[in-house]
Amino acid sequence: MLTFGAVVFQTARFMLQKQLSAAALSASGATFARFLYSAPLVLAAVPLLLAAKGLDWPAMPPLFWLYAWIGGATQIFATVFVLLIFRSRNFAVGITLKKTEVLLTALVSLVVLGEGVSIPALVAIVVGMTGVLILSNMPEGQGAWWRRLDSRAAILGIGSGVFFAVSGVCYRGATLQIAVDDPLTRAVVTLAAVGISQLIGMGLWMHLRERGQIGKVVAAWRTAGLIGLASLGGSVCWFTAFTLQNATYVYAVGQSEVILSLLASYVIFRERLSWREGTGIALVSVSVLSLILLV
Repeated sequence: MLTFGAVVFQTARFMLQKQLSAAALSASGATFARFLYSAPLVLAAVPLLLAAKGLDWPAMPPLFWLYAWIGGATQIFATVFVLLIFRSRNFAVGITLKKTEVLLTALVSLVVLGEGVSIPALVAIVVGMTGVLILSNMPEGQGAWWRRLDSRAAILGIGSGVFFAVSGVCYRGATLQIAVDDPLTRAVVTLAAVGISQLIGMGLWMHLRERGQIGKVVAAWRTAGLIGLASLGGSVCWFTAFTLQNATYVYAVGQSEVILSLLASYVIFRERLSWREGTGIALVSVSVLSLILLV
């Protein structure tokens, strides 16, 4: 249920970010909006949560910060890549292309944390990856699919998948470093550390490289604020799920986001899919349903 909640919040956030990046902000500006309007709220929530549960501020060992900083940096890059995908493909296809993160997370999780997946789950993940490869084929492309994997959308999709894979595994690693039994507390403390780091780091980057974008993010506070709230809800769900389960399985179930993004494409953005795109999304959806039954 936590992952499904995260999916709902994340789909809403990507929809808002797509609208904002298309109308007023760069991809970096739309990404910064989520941190500006969510990180302070999470930080303020930590002492309230600890007081409510009668806990002291937990220790944060050096390995925690290493995981948190790497996870935060790679998540920023991944989000920027996804927003750039939206400028070359429609909303549902862009979301689906980023789902290379599931197969990649299985590999990263095994290497970094020593957490593997079962053979049936791996088969289901490969089925989903097949759908991703179909979706990587641009409508106007000709020839074998492997000759078209150098398309901009495919590169951005796989790149975002790599970064999301690393960030998800690092976030799980960070939560495991918090010596507290309560999953929500571990998740919120980790989220606060990551969010503030992202806010400071990206704020400095924007000030140096895209200074005018910060003012635009502040000016677009109505939509940007909603992005922050959606990000807050989604992040709490994601991070709590990471404290409870292998990041690969969390991301795998999170592929249900494809279904919501497809509905968003039809209902909100009035976009239509080709038969090939529909086939690719169907394969990914089958993969999701299989994993739900297996996990």
